[in-house]
Amino acid sequence: MSVPMEKGAVSIDAQNIMPVIKRWLYSDKDIFLREAVSNGCDAVTKYNLLKPGHGEEMSVTVTVDKENKVIRITDTGIGMTADEVRRYINQVAFSSASEFMKNMEGDSGKGDIIGHFGLGFYSVFMVSDKVEIDTLSWQEGAEAVHWQSTDGMDYEMESGNHPCYGTTVTLHISDDEAEFLEMARVREVLQRYCGYMATPVYLEDASAQPTTREVPVEGETNEDGSAKTETVVEMPKPRLINDTDPLWLKKPSDCEDKDYIDFYHKMFGWEEPLFWIHLNVDYPFNLKGILYFPRLKNDFGAHEGQVKLFAGQVFVADNVKEVIPEFLMLLKGVIDCPDLPLNVSRSFLQNDGTVKKVSAHITKKVADKLVGLFNTERETYESYWDDIAPFVKYGAMRDSKFFEQVKKALLYKTTEGTYLTLEEYQNRNGDKADKKVYYTNDPKRQAASVKLYRNRDIDVAVMDHIIDSNFLSFMEYGPGSEGVTFARVDADVSGLTEESEEGKDLNQEALQEMFRKALQKDDLPVTLTAFADADLPAMVTEDEQMRRMKEMSRLYGQSFDIPDRYTLVLNRRNETVQALAARPEDDTTVMLCQHLYDLARMAAQPLESDELTAFMTRAHKLLAMVK
Repeated sequence: MSVPMEKGAVSIDAQNIMPVIKRWLYSDKDIFLREAVSNGCDAVTKYNLLKPGHGEEMSVTVTVDKENKVIRITDTGIGMTADEVRRYINQVAFSSASEFMKNMEGDSGKGDIIGHFGLGFYSVFMVSDKVEIDTLSWQEGAEAVHWQSTDGMDYEMESGNHPCYGTTVTLHISDDEAEFLEMARVREVLQRYCGYMATPVYLEDASAQPTTREVPVEGETNEDGSAKTETVVEMPKPRLINDTDPLWLKKPSDCEDKDYIDFYHKMFGWEEPLFWIHLNVDYPFNLKGILYFPRLKNDFGAHEGQVKLFAGQVFVADNVKEVIPEFLMLLKGVIDCPDLPLNVSRSFLQNDGTVKKVSAHITKKVADKLVGLFNTERETYESYWDDIAPFVKYGAMRDSKFFEQVKKALLYKTTEGTYLTLEEYQNRNGDKADKKVYYTNDPKRQAASVKLYRNRDIDVAVMDHIIDSNFLSFMEYGPGSEGVTFARVDADVSGLTEESEEGKDLNQEALQEMFRKALQKDDLPVTLTAFADADLPAMVTEDEQMRRMKEMSRLYGQSFDIPDRYTLVLNRRNETVQALAARPEDDTTVMLCQHLYDLARMAAQPLESDELTAFMTRAHKLLAMVK
């Protein structure tokens, strides 16, 4: 039997969809307040658009009535007729906001309507045993409507008695969610999600008691001549929760440094930011925001910034990785982009072209700020460098476009406290440095080796951050590599040598054999060279790449068995080396070889405990030979 051709619409069973909305749509239950208040703000925005210049005071008020286990959200917006309640409340996923926006299409002053999916209202059932709606449309001749439901599936609707246009949503909070009847909890939720909404949001405590105070009666006195007073009863006033005109929406030209610093303190605490970027874009998308550069700790791996994402002044989430590139997560600040495509729960983004464009624009503005500071305020930029260097280097490695923008503003701090670009380093040191960048990752431990280079007027860069090992490899082999080579001060002696005839007759193979026997290291490479400093007898070097590999394996907790591979470099110009080469191979020669080797190692890093003990014992024996 054949199946006849059939067309129709897929139906949604409320019995099945409501449990999904209540349990899985929203990650946090407290979002119900954001959704309810957002709906009220939308209603106010619609009224302002439909009746411009009305001059009335508009607001949303959240009232907590702990005694009766109720929260009421009241707005002074456009309200709803009975037909609109049937259309927008009784039909799941039918958004009044979307329909309103469609009808207002082409109106440049349509404002920011928050809702889009028509599901936010149902989040209130996550915390409520019963929900009531009392509403009166702003339209002339409209009749008030009362609606109620215990589960969002079955409802009752009848004529109501709402006294003025607008809507009140009454939530009868379930016993399991009693935390939302505490004023402190509700205040915290409202300040987080609604603290910067465009419509004034008030919080009211229904259980607050009136207060009395005595005030003087003008022109009247008591018999004793004292001022006559009367008792005045004052009802508690709702507290304004939000700032409807946040700093990030203002023009940068209208903001002073104090405004930015005060806002930072309000949002992120009392530390002082280094500097900031005020984003103010109207095309091709609407993007406002302020990004702050905080002072980073040396171990920035443990540092987490906080970039708050807003959509039309409604808080969405912290550190949304689709919009904020990973390396910018070290910053703090606010991004507000109403054009971002939020998902149904308004907690996450749908990854589309707009998101990528916004992310790229933010990255570009950060790079522009850094390069601008470098070009126009070099001294100020240098004062920030120690704090921002980890962030800039990390960004360069993570984002090739960012690297291309900032590469000429990358600085290298030297042991003398100067800050040089790569080009400046190469111009200053030229052939003296053998076209390399010499660096130290521990200026104190490697002070002796650093001094050797400084004696030849070669700058030594300080690369002592946890990220620098990766950064050096990136600069040598990454996409932006320009043939630069980095060598630690104890890894290369080419910058310390010069042409000399002194000691040319020394036998390198014989010296190598002598030191191998004395140190019991059969595979120790020993070389001869002419150091510019004749007083330096020897250096111990280690292959740069091998050492970096060992450091990286330790950093990431890996246990690669990579043996130490040192090379002993003897200075043939040094008198001690020349005398040692001429000595017979006796016990004293063995001790001298061991002592010279340990002294060379100590110039790079401290000896281990057993090695230091052997060194001290040997030193005492050598001193005892002095008669």
